[in-house]
This record gives sequence, C-alpha cells and structure tokens, in this order.
Amino acid sequence: MTRRAVAIGVGHYLPERVVPNAEFEKTLDTTSEWIKSRSGIERRHFAAPGQNTSDLAAHAANAALDMAGLNGNDVDAIVVATSTADLTFPSAATMVQAKIGNTKGYAFDIQAVCAGFAFALTNANALIVSGQADRVLVIGAETFSRLLDWDDRGTCVLFGDGAGAIVLKAEEQSGTNEDRGVLTAHLHSDGRYKEKLYVDGGPGSTSTVGHVRMEGREVFRHAVVNIAEAIEEALAATGFTADDIDWFVPHQANKRILDATAKRIGLAPEKVVITVGEQGNTSAASVPLALDAAVKDGRIKRGDLVLLEAMGGGFTWGSALVRW
Repeated sequence: MTRRAVAIGVGHYLPERVVPNAEFEKTLDTTSEWIKSRSGIERRHFAAPGQNTSDLAAHAANAALDMAGLNGNDVDAIVVATSTADLTFPSAATMVQAKIGNTKGYAFDIQAVCAGFAFALTNANALIVSGQADRVLVIGAETFSRLLDWDDRGTCVLFGDGAGAIVLKAEEQSGTNEDRGVLTAHLHSDGRYKEKLYVDGGPGSTSTVGHVRMEGREVFRHAVVNIAEAIEEALAATGFTADDIDWFVPHQANKRILDATAKRIGLAPEKVVITVGEQGNTSAASVPLALDAAVKDGRIKRGDLVLLEAMGGGFTWGSALVRW
C-alpha cells in the first residue's frame, strides 16, 4: 500500500471589483483589443482598499473546507503560496490560520511567484506522504495589483487578484497509476534569470515594495520550453502520454503560452482549462482558481487524470499529475 495525498475539496475567492480592459484606455497608450490580442485577457479582479491577501486566502480556504466537510481545526497544516503577503512577517499562512479558527496545526508561506502553487502542492504532498500530516490545506493567494506600475502597459494590464485553495487528505492506495491523489510532482528553479521577471524592491534592499519588471518576450520563450520539459518529466515518471491526460490546468499567464505549450506536448486544445480571459494572471492563485472552476462546472470528475503546471519569476517552474 502507498500513502497518497488525495484532493477532497476545492474553493476560490475573487474580489468584487472587476476591471475590464477598457479601463486602461483612459490612462495608457493601449486598447482593449491590443491587450486581448497579446494576452487573451479581457478583464480581471482587483482587491478593495484594506482587503489583504490573507483575507482572500481565508475566503478560498473556507470554501474548500466546506466542500470537504471540514472545519478549520480539522487540518494539520496550512501552506500558502504568495508573493504578496500582508506583512514582511508574520506569514500570510499564520494569518489565515487565525481567520479560519485553526489552533492545532502549523502554517507557513512558500514564495515561488507564479509557480507558487506547484511548489506548495508538492510540499504538502511530501508532508502527507512522509506522515508529517494527514490533512493539509494548500492555498494560492495574491493581491498582485499592489505591485504594479500603472504607467507600464507591458505589465499592469496582465495581472489580477484572487485566491484558490485545495484540501488534501492522506489515503492508503494501491501504489499504481490508477490511485487517486498526487501521482508525481517535479520542481525546478534557475536563479540566473532574475532580471527577466522580478520586483525592483524589497525590505532587505530598498525598504520599499517595488514594482513588477518583466522582459515579456524572454519570459514567453523560457516558459514554453521549461513548462514543456517539466510536463514531459511528469509523463516519463508515470508512463503516461499526452493522450492519457483528461484535463490540463496550467498557470494562467498568457493564452499564447497556454496554446504553445499544449501544442508542443501534443495535447488537444479542448482539454485545456482556461480562465485567463476573465481573471488575468493571478500568479500563485491562477492554478487553483482554474482547478476550482473546472471542478465546480463538472468538467473534472472523480478518477480524471489532471495535469498541473506553472512557471514564475526566479525562474521557478514545476508540474504535477493528480488523479482526481
């Protein structure tokens, strides 16, 4: 028998304020169609003043717990993937812990930018497989609007705010590819590419928050190659092929990246879950937001083989295969 981390609940939260592309036409040399043609994005959500990342995360967490039939104190660990924690410290995860009423577990943040959820899921899986935890709440949450330079049309039109969550539970399985749960996960990073995508501030260097800076073409080029390789790594580890995948839930950075990645690995377009048009790039929140959407609308069903992937600044990137 093999101990697996099985998904038993998902949830999401999007701030009330919806910002269509047309709003940027008022202040930038851009058009709604230009933004859509470059990214696939039509609108995104922005957090309200005073609404912090931990607030969004707690809403998503409670929704996932409700679906799982649990309360906040039923989880052993809380892992929050975010680049936009409320404070330098304590962690956003400990703030979420207090907000959902968890007093028995432990909580920590993971910072891998847009790949954060892949890193958090992989670490949560390790906690469960090793016996360190039986139930883990994994959250991706961001208020990326707080990092944007509103004069930079190459970045400020791309990002949005939101949170998604998943509850993982330890279950004894047979140890085959037919098991439910996380079947394999693979993480990578390469710090040589910091200048391609980064924030130009931080408490240890400038004592400021800073703004997102990105070389879009270079990020696109690396993203397609790195993501495809991580996916091929996951398929090789399990013996699956692209034809075996029921649903592909990628990081929602740019529709052109999603299309190019699916084509590169030979995955049918109709198997790709796409939410970037309605939500923009929500960084660490994008994968669980898309996952929740596909579960809630009935596309992802029990027993389906789901491929997850993400890439972020650093560079960081990773993939996972999950039997739902």
